[in-house]
Amino acid sequence: PKGFVCPRYGCAECYDIPTRQKQQCKKCRYQVSVTSGTVMHRSHLPLTTWFWAIYLVASDKRGYSASQLARQLELPYATAWFLLHRVRDAMGQRDADYLLSGLVEIDDAYFGGPTSGGKRGRGTDKAKVMAAVSLNEKGKPQFLKMQVVPNLRGKTIGAFAQNNIIPHSAIQSDALPSYRKPLVEKYLHQFSVYNPQSGLLHWLHTLVGNAKVAVNGTFHGLAPKHLQRYLDEFCFRFNRRFFGGNLFFRLLNAVACSQPCPLSALS
Repeated sequence: PKGFVCPRYGCAECYDIPTRQKQQCKKCRYQVSVTSGTVMHRSHLPLTTWFWAIYLVASDKRGYSASQLARQLELPYATAWFLLHRVRDAMGQRDADYLLSGLVEIDDAYFGGPTSGGKRGRGTDKAKVMAAVSLNEKGKPQFLKMQVVPNLRGKTIGAFAQNNIIPHSAIQSDALPSYRKPLVEKYLHQFSVYNPQSGLLHWLHTLVGNAKVAVNGTFHGLAPKHLQRYLDEFCFRFNRRFFGGNLFFRLLNAVACSQPCPLSALS
């Protein structure tokens, strides 16, 4: 936002190097590119390819798979896959800046399939996900958060709430004992035994169902270690569902303001 700032010594003066598309610090001659420090860091793809990819992802409400992007932009599948994961990582970083407030529905969900003969429901070996959605004064959903968690213990649930929900908000959940102690300390916790006919957690369960359809329909299942980024993409789209044609610019801004996502973080 302040123009060129040398990452070594903070100098604000530089030379342009057009042949390398970089800028060189006048003081220490350190060279940087405009993509340094973002998810595009050290990318060998031209910016036009990045912009096309971001436009295609923003234009398709169902999500864009790596095979689709590879065909559309004539890229190797591995390149398209890595590009999309970096875009999704930027989506997650952007939404991490926002917290839920007001009336919040919270519950756990399970993604993927169990091992052969595995248990269903709570206690399953499927990927465990905590989900929460804030509701407006009319009871309509506003902002959605979803996070893959290792377990459903009280400490884990409390950490999820603390990182995603503003203190003293009203939280609705079912009567799972793991919710009670960590939520009663900093929130107005309302809970009851779940009954599908009561309307409890209606919007949250609807959105979780939509997320599962998106994962199975567009991506045909995925590895649990990459599930979080796909959930980040679903939440990013939902949270900006009323932006219409501005979604491309919102996503472009998220990518430009992101932190690097190296390949080692995805392996």
